[in-house]
Amino acid sequence: MQRTIRNVYCVGRNYRLHAEELGNAVPEEPMIFMKPSHALVMMNGQTLALPEGRGEIHYEAELVIKIGKEVCPGEVINQVVDSYAFGIDFTLRDVQSKLKSKGHPWTAAKGFLGSAPISEFKPFEGIDALMASDFTLNKNDEEVQRGNIQDMIFSLQDIVDYIALHYGLGEGDIIFTGTPAGVGPVQSGDMLKLSFAGEDIGSITIK
Repeated sequence: MQRTIRNVYCVGRNYRLHAEELGNAVPEEPMIFMKPSHALVMMNGQTLALPEGRGEIHYEAELVIKIGKEVCPGEVINQVVDSYAFGIDFTLRDVQSKLKSKGHPWTAAKGFLGSAPISEFKPFEGIDALMASDFTLNKNDEEVQRGNIQDMIFSLQDIVDYIALHYGLGEGDIIFTGTPAGVGPVQSGDMLKLSFAGEDIGSITIK
């Protein structure tokens, strides 16, 4: 998978209730950060080891879109996105809080190995198809997050336009598009399962 993916862009605070639950201001333009491709791991029911002794690690379930071609100004989503998946943006929350207080980049909190589990990609069938159903994250068989892209602050089109303009977007780039409210900590033994439109699409167990 890493061989076919180039850049891993991520959008922070893209659901109003999530920004509010963390006490953050709602952004006026997309807040973009990145993870290394080495952070990616497939969600195929395996056990995933996460860092220990660095404070709380929080799950953040997200829609992920994959770019299929070089993006030129004015192109619409259906012309440039070829597939989608769902993933988890794991965050070392205590580390992130310290970095934010010092005005430092978030890489140490967001980019560690295994911090971006992801489901298999499926063909993109348009924004309406994604809006038609919610995605959910269950922790130990209890729903902890539910989201729908129609609740995003910045739409998929907004995100693609912004990233293409400021950083560039091309074939093989992926975008984690933001998480809804309900984020929380994980600990060893927790099983996380992603679902979309009532279908289970990926799971991992934390070690």
